[in-house]
Amino acid sequence: MDEMQKDCCCQKTKQRSEKEYKDLLNRLKRIEGQIRGVRGMVERDAYCTDILTQVAAANAALNSFSKVLLANHIKTCVTQDILDGKEETVDELVTTLQKLMK
Repeated sequence: MDEMQKDCCCQKTKQRSEKEYKDLLNRLKRIEGQIRGVRGMVERDAYCTDILTQVAAANAALNSFSKVLLANHIKTCVTQDILDGKEETVDELVTTLQKLMK
């Protein structure tokens, strides 16, 4: 996880429950497997539409991951910051949503 933190654009961190942590990692492992599968298809010269179908599945999995992560973020970090009077968190959330909607 240290490598990921080095690449992160901010210094904030979040303590996740064991269940949330495992769920997110399991989702990412499945997505990694899908991407490796797509790579294998390209290496085996698979038919274009077959590859595109798998890419669409990987995109859907990433979108699902983002939705789960965003929901968890709003329910925990954003809610707590608002309760603590940190209204700038709303601006941060709006900026994040704008990036996700591109």
